[in-house]
Amino acid sequence: MRTNIVLNDELVEKALFLVPAIKTKKDLIDTALREFIEVRQMKQIKDIRGLDLFADDYDYKKMREVK
Repeated sequence: MRTNIVLNDELVEKALFLVPAIKTKKDLIDTALREFIEVRQMKQIKDIRGLDLFADDYDYKKMREVK
C-alpha cells in the first residue's frame, strides 16, 4: 500500500542508528510494524494466560488412553 506520512526526523535517525542494517525509511517502517504486531500478539497471549479455557469435564489423561 502506498501512502505519504510525515515522520519525526529525530526518531527516524535514532532508529536507523540503533539498527545499522536498515538502510531505508521504508525498511525501517516495515520492521517497526512487524515488531509492533509481534509485541501486541504476545501481549494478547499473556492476557489469556491463566484463564480457564477448558471445559470442567476435560480430562487430558483420558484423551491419551490407547484404545
